[in-house]
Amino acid sequence: MSATRLLVLGVVRMRGEAHGYQVRQDLAMWAADRWANVKPGSIYHALKKLAADGALEAVHTEESPQGPDRVVYRITRQGEGDFFYQLNSAISDVNTGQTMFNAALPFFTTLDRATLLFLLRSRIRQVEGQIATSEFLNESTMIAENPDEIGKPAHVREMFRYWSASLVGVLDWLRDLVARLEAGEYVLADDSPTAFGMPPTNG
Repeated sequence: MSATRLLVLGVVRMRGEAHGYQVRQDLAMWAADRWANVKPGSIYHALKKLAADGALEAVHTEESPQGPDRVVYRITRQGEGDFFYQLNSAISDVNTGQTMFNAALPFFTTLDRATLLFLLRSRIRQVEGQIATSEFLNESTMIAENPDEIGKPAHVREMFRYWSASLVGVLDWLRDLVARLEAGEYVLADDSPTAFGMPPTNG
């Protein structure tokens, strides 16, 4: 999975049809280069790769005053499946990495509320497991109390404490988000067909 792939699919799907410059503008406005490491060149590469893979299809070209004609793409049925597979995995599975989770957040409104809550609760359980692991490592790691003893230096404990504190912060945020979603915060896909990230409606 790739954060750039997920973001490009999401933007093309949201717009209905889009060329590379439009995708690039949207992601630049969201500062995706900072939180998903998305570079302009990778956007155009992703568009071509997604088209080659059958997730996007070229529908026509537009003249560009800046250079070559722009190829306009739209998402295919296969691309829809790819988008939602990556989105669901990025939200629910901590092993996909923080960058993938960052890329998923702009599009969580394309899910229905029950599905999004299910995915977030799955992530919460995994983070709880990570906290338990970090606390266990902090307590069980062989620490050398004296410089001439075998084992890790005592200050290595701070690495586990930092890891645990970071995870606790993430867990608090996830639980708060779930509570707010349960209370009805944000317009999601089952609330309105015009929720953020949804494709344009006909008519």
